[in-house]
Amino acid sequence: MKNNLLCLVFLFASASCFAQFGVKAGLNFNSNGELREIVTAGENIIEDSGDSKIGYHIGAYYEFNFSKLYLRPEVVYTKTQSEYGSSNYDMSKIDVPVLLGLDIIGPLSIFAGPAFQYTLDNGLDDVNISDVENDFTVGFNFGAAVKFGNIGLDVRYERGFTENEASILDSNNVRIGTLDARPSQLIFSLSLKL
Repeated sequence: MKNNLLCLVFLFASASCFAQFGVKAGLNFNSNGELREIVTAGENIIEDSGDSKIGYHIGAYYEFNFSKLYLRPEVVYTKTQSEYGSSNYDMSKIDVPVLLGLDIIGPLSIFAGPAFQYTLDNGLDDVNISDVENDFTVGFNFGAAVKFGNIGLDVRYERGFTENEASILDSNNVRIGTLDARPSQLIFSLSLKL
């Protein structure tokens, strides 16, 4: 047991020699799914796909380099916003993308991987809305990055896989519609290796 623990400590120490820690921040252009509101039973169904608005994110990453490949887990706080008619839908969440990247040529690389998301809060202006169906969801990220010394720029697309709805409620807390809360966003990030 003692030897196994010593080997594990040695493995993590060795991996840290090839790892880089950094911070990141940037802008999100978010669009959630469709809003379906039933005004009266069987009549006046309102559907709105929503308009994108600018959100932001801030977080940290740890990058493990293996020749031309790298593994980059991130922990990111994300605030997004979409507009449905005159109402804004706000969502805040913790994203944990686990990206596998490939250095292509010079400072250019491409990457892809799953993104695990935990919803902290959601709300629609002037409308009663329930919490999302699933606090924990899974999505996918893919994109490209350019690195200049300690500074990196990346652009990626994120799409949620897990269906996740929030219910629109009337004044008696009766469900009168749904809002698809899955993210679909274009993300621009600036990172700094520390």
